[in-house]
Amino acid sequence: MIEQQVFPFAFDPVARLLLTMLTVTPARSRVTVDSRELHIRFGPWSLRTPLTNVERACVTGPYRWMKAIGPRGSAVDHGVTFGTNRRGGVCILLREPVGALLGPDRLLHPGVTVTVTDPGRLAAVLNSAAADGDRTS
Repeated sequence: MIEQQVFPFAFDPVARLLLTMLTVTPARSRVTVDSRELHIRFGPWSLRTPLTNVERACVTGPYRWMKAIGPRGSAVDHGVTFGTNRRGGVCILLREPVGALLGPDRLLHPGVTVTVTDPGRLAAVLNSAAADGDRTS
């Protein structure tokens, strides 16, 4: 059983200024993992999915500045990025796509990248939960 864990986003100073215009601030942005759910809040955007929907997570980066900052959808793999820095983050692959950019039922994403302050710990928590889920299925 996972206790609730909260992972803040790691904001670069310049990105923080730009993202404030989109109401994406540290107070309104976090990744929360508990025993049942992964919840990502990025200003006005939100992604919720059961933990059983997480297939795996891996630390990624660094990224190109223009593709790393802000809420972004990928035309290549249809994933979504909630980015606050170019140094690195966590790519979370999902078993079933979920909505985020256009709401929970539109434009479904098979994965999400988040730029939290402790990518290694978030990836470890999610991979542990995914492995636990595989053992109970």
